[in-house]
Amino acid sequence: MIGKIIAGSSFAGTVGYVVKKQSRILAAEGVTPPNVREMVQDFKDQTLLNLRIKNAVGHISLSFSPKDSVRMTDALMLDIAKEYMLRMGIMDTQYLLVRHLDQPHPHCHLVYNRVGNNGQTISDKKIKIRNAKVCRALTEKYGLHFAPDKESVRRERLREPDKTKYEIYDAIKAVLPRSRSWEELEKHLKAQGIRMRYKYCGSTNQKQGVLFSKNGFEFSGSKIDRQFSYSKLNRHFTQTQQQTRYWATLAKGFHAVIGNYRSAYTGLFGNIGRSGNKGQVDADSINFGGNIGTLPLPPHDSPVGLSAAQLQRKPGESPKEHIARITALLNSVAEAMAIAAMEQKCRQRERKTKMKL
Repeated sequence: MIGKIIAGSSFAGTVGYVVKKQSRILAAEGVTPPNVREMVQDFKDQTLLNLRIKNAVGHISLSFSPKDSVRMTDALMLDIAKEYMLRMGIMDTQYLLVRHLDQPHPHCHLVYNRVGNNGQTISDKKIKIRNAKVCRALTEKYGLHFAPDKESVRRERLREPDKTKYEIYDAIKAVLPRSRSWEELEKHLKAQGIRMRYKYCGSTNQKQGVLFSKNGFEFSGSKIDRQFSYSKLNRHFTQTQQQTRYWATLAKGFHAVIGNYRSAYTGLFGNIGRSGNKGQVDADSINFGGNIGTLPLPPHDSPVGLSAAQLQRKPGESPKEHIARITALLNSVAEAMAIAAMEQKCRQRERKTKMKL
């Protein structure tokens, strides 16, 4: 379940949008459906009780996952909407609740008067924060799914400024995986007509926020999506750079141990070659490809054991874990071969000494 706070400037436009052909009125209080003009006039009349409220239009859409479609009856949707209103403090005022039938996911629109029945103000202070908490609580209480997410929103139906906001969201989502720094992100977005600037702490050079603009609209990163706030993007780039350094260290260690392994192998078994080449031995091997190529494996009758299966990536093993594991394995095998080569030379010297005697 997701609640979306929608800005509305007039009851005429809001009620006219909500009550349409593919819709069904679930409940109404203080207004007389189904005539739109009469309901609009009812809303307007009550605003006269409190002229200090400049915009008395309250409009919230409540959306549910397509996975909840089967169980989302009108009765259940109405129960959830009424509990939502109670928790949000939307009480003792006019409201209209309409279910829309034009989307694959169940959803309804709540239109209410911010001027209460007694002229009191229905507060919208921190409404987005309260909305998120209430939706999360009701989703858990009723065993619902969180949906639809941003990926499920039909872009072609959006109006400004949401249309541009989603364009920026899609652009950041697409280029972020190949952006290793703020500079690279800015470069990729600029190519798509999106500008980026920072918010600073007071008069200092300390960055505390980021804003993205396009088509004359500007949004903070967190307004586009929570994962695009300055702090989360900065953490992403820090982790990306750390991973890059780690990969470089891992690759350097892997290539170093490959060299040690080849040297130790040659010292113990001699060069590798095809059958019939004098001074060379045949051996099983594994091909790593790239700059490493084929790596020989110790013969089966060798005291040093290593198989191709041991060097293969295990199920569920990440590339980093794989490289780290086989680096340690090859290192231990190289050390074992180096020790075996030294012992072999000692035995050869002893035999020569005995022959001389």
